[in-house]
Amino acid sequence: MTNSDYLLKAAIKKVTEKLNEIVAEKIEEATNIAQDVPEIIKKEFETLKEEIIEEAERMEKEVCQNRNTDNSKSNQDPNLSEALREINEIKRKVEEFNMQMNNTI
Repeated sequence: MTNSDYLLKAAIKKVTEKLNEIVAEKIEEATNIAQDVPEIIKKEFETLKEEIIEEAERMEKEVCQNRNTDNSKSNQDPNLSEALREINEIKRKVEEFNMQMNNTI
């Protein structure tokens, strides 16, 4: 074998070792990230759930204030009762989803 053959074999060996090292590091990083994903999703869902509940409560208060301001109009408005029903349904679904998330994590 000539010196260039040894040089070529050594270069291939070292490049292969370096690539294996990099791949192993990246797999370890990906594993660590994957372990954190359920907790990240749970935190994001909790934040979203709180925002939805706050918005539903704000909408409900707004509707109640409008109802108190003009009781005769609100009793005649079918959209008002529909909006309240939808708010309560959203709250119920968020609570159900939260229970399911807590059971799976």
